[in-house]
Amino acid sequence: MRTTEERTLTEDFRAQYQRHQSPVLRTIERKACGCDYGGTSWTTRDEADRICNLLDLRPGQRLLEVGAGSGWPGLYLAGQIDCEVAFVDLPFEGLKIAAQRAVDDGFAERCRFVVADGAALPFGDRIFDAISHSDVLCCLDAKAEVLDHCRRVIRPGGVMVFTVISITPGLSSGGRARALELGPPFVDSVCDYTTMLDRCGWHIRDRTNITGEWAQTTQQYLRQQEAHRKELEDLQGKEDFGAQHTRMREKVTAINEGLMCRELYVSTPCAGGG
Repeated sequence: MRTTEERTLTEDFRAQYQRHQSPVLRTIERKACGCDYGGTSWTTRDEADRICNLLDLRPGQRLLEVGAGSGWPGLYLAGQIDCEVAFVDLPFEGLKIAAQRAVDDGFAERCRFVVADGAALPFGDRIFDAISHSDVLCCLDAKAEVLDHCRRVIRPGGVMVFTVISITPGLSSGGRARALELGPPFVDSVCDYTTMLDRCGWHIRDRTNITGEWAQTTQQYLRQQEAHRKELEDLQGKEDFGAQHTRMREKVTAINEGLMCRELYVSTPCAGGG
C-alpha cells in the first residue's frame, strides 16, 4: 500500500512527464544530459552508455526497467543492445509517452509497458536477465520491497545496475536537514544501501561514487534554465519558475558542499535465495 506522500509524488510525476515534452525542456535536456526523452532522473548519455556495458546483455535477452517514466534510459538501452525490455511504472502518462517513442524509434515490438508498482512486480520468478533503475529508490519509501521483488524476478547470474541519491553520512543536524529538504522525496533510508542490498539477497559487484558527474549535470541544468528563462517563465509562470530555479541553485550548492551523494551500484543475486 502506497503512502499518501507516495501517491502525491506519483501525481506530481504525471504532470512532469507531460510538461517535459515541451520543446524548451527537451532542448534543455539535450544540452544538459545528451538526450531528449523527457526523463526525470539525472542519467546522462555517457552514463547510459556505461550502464549499457555493465548490464552485459546480449540481443534477445530480457531487461526490466523499474520506474521507467517516459522511457529514458530504457528505450536507449533497448536500441543499443537489441534486447527485449519491460518498462514498469505507475504514472500511465509517462509510459504512454515511452510507448509512442518506441514506435517512433522502430522497436516497439521488443518493448512491453506495464502500469505497476516496483514494490509489487506482476511478473513470474526468474524471468529477466538484467534489471536497471535510475534514481528510483530515493523516490520511494518501499525501497527494500522493490529490491526484494527485483531479486525474485531476476535469473541466477543476472545483473542489476542502478543509480541512487543518498544523504552523506556524518552530517551535522543542520546539514542533514538541508539534505532532506533539497534531496529527492525519499532520500532518507533506514540503513545504507550496502546493508539494504545484503539483507535483500544481493551481492554488490561494484559500487561507484558518481557525485562529481551529478554535480556537473545539475550545474549544466542551472545554466540552461538561466539561458532559457523567458521560455520557461512562459511555460510555467514567473512565480513557479522562480521557485524552481531557486531550488535548483540551492541543490547545486548542497551537492557541492557534500550534503548528498549519488552512487552507481552493480549487483547480482546471491546464490540460494529468491
